[in-house]
Amino acid sequence: MKIKSFTSAFFILALAITPIFAQKRENASAKSMNSKIPSVFQPGKSPLVSFRIQFLTGSIDDPNNKEGLASLTAAMLAQGGSKNLTYEQIVERFYPLATGFGWQSDKEMTTFVGATHADNLPKYYTLISQMLLEPGFRQEDFSRLKDEAINFLKTGLRQGNDEELGKERLYNIIYAGHPYQHHSRGTVSSLEKITLQDVKDFYRENYTQANLVIGLSGGFDTKFSNQMLTDFGKLPEGAKKMRKIGTPQLADGMKIDIVQRETRATAISLGFPIAVNRTMSKDYAALALVSAYFGQHRSSNSYLYGRLRELRGLNYGDYSYIEYFPRGMFQFQPDPNLARKQQIFQIWIRPVEPNNANFTLRAALYEYDKLVKNGLDQKTFQETRDFLTKYVNILTQTKDAELGYALDSKYYGIPNYTDYMKENLAKLTLADVNGAIKKHFASNKMRVVMITKDAAGLRDEIINNKTGTISYASPKPSEILNEDKVISTFPIRVKAADVTITPVERVFE
Repeated sequence: MKIKSFTSAFFILALAITPIFAQKRENASAKSMNSKIPSVFQPGKSPLVSFRIQFLTGSIDDPNNKEGLASLTAAMLAQGGSKNLTYEQIVERFYPLATGFGWQSDKEMTTFVGATHADNLPKYYTLISQMLLEPGFRQEDFSRLKDEAINFLKTGLRQGNDEELGKERLYNIIYAGHPYQHHSRGTVSSLEKITLQDVKDFYRENYTQANLVIGLSGGFDTKFSNQMLTDFGKLPEGAKKMRKIGTPQLADGMKIDIVQRETRATAISLGFPIAVNRTMSKDYAALALVSAYFGQHRSSNSYLYGRLRELRGLNYGDYSYIEYFPRGMFQFQPDPNLARKQQIFQIWIRPVEPNNANFTLRAALYEYDKLVKNGLDQKTFQETRDFLTKYVNILTQTKDAELGYALDSKYYGIPNYTDYMKENLAKLTLADVNGAIKKHFASNKMRVVMITKDAAGLRDEIINNKTGTISYASPKPSEILNEDKVISTFPIRVKAADVTITPVERVFE
């Protein structure tokens, strides 16, 4: 997966002028000879034009033994040349425009993202349309990007980022045998086998009008949007993919995978599948509220953060999610256009000292158990609902993000996201929320991934039910110390055979 990459000059420009030209959003459906291509058009007075050109194809379309092909194909389009220009020449032309072009490939969708000043729109569009419609497919670009994808898995995740490694490994385990099983960038062994011809074939079969959704926002007119629809109407017509993506089939009981890696800290990710996505308005809003209360991303006001970090100083952060949120250590809000029919509830424990790992896992399970048993009270419910009702505005505070969320709403078949959430949050009652907790969070299929150096030692502590320990540099109140005693022996209900050790070299292999 590659996130959009623009020059700093472009972002400074965007931040400076977007508030000035902010206005009520307009959603305009395309009306032209090519109206069969789905589109989300948001014309306005902004001097910027944002593009989100989306193809409903992703890693679930990777052929067997060619996992990573969808992502590599997207990289070839966004970071390779066109028939007329090499990638280096395209970058040279982007520079005076203070812009760029990026891509993001996930399970069910691939999105190309870019933006430019309206004055530069013809020049910019000429470049990106040629990249997508007339790709060069040069061998040197293929070799470079294939090596980059392999290095991302082998070095970027395996060796350079324990926390993202743990989260992605958790998804691999939960979705074993499922179309979501492999990382969207693929596996090392399969990437090594992919050829340039494979990329050309994937492009021909999947980059069709039937899979296309065009998103535009900002200072463009109908003439431009119609021209764009005409240009992309030259793609093969194709056939709409009719997929049935079932729920993952997990055995009952907790299972823990400890990834052994040379690292100074221990990262922890735990979770299980939930049968909820944005199409399920009432339960989705309820679980979003619960997750915001329990572990709002990068919020010091969330419950889990307060119990583990603020009171005990165990680690950097403690968060929870009901939707896929990669790269959380680098950003405050999730990226749009990672929509999935299947999601998991996940708790992310940002790293702890290895000697506190046993205690921290028990603490997370202890707090999760209390959440399921006790639910929320009326005061907490009301405060969290008030917060979330305002927070959804932050998710779409830029025109580009607004466009991204509009595309996701189109995918899920729901109204505008902010209106949708506010309306459904307003309808919620405390009974709705606590009912959703009992219905969706009372799972006996918890999966846990821990990244640590002494995997054998940690496994021994877990399977032999050794008391979790924690020490403090300064005195703590008696109520905390008393609770620590309960946490230190809180049961980790797992069989010895279900606590495995995986060498890091085998992950994503």
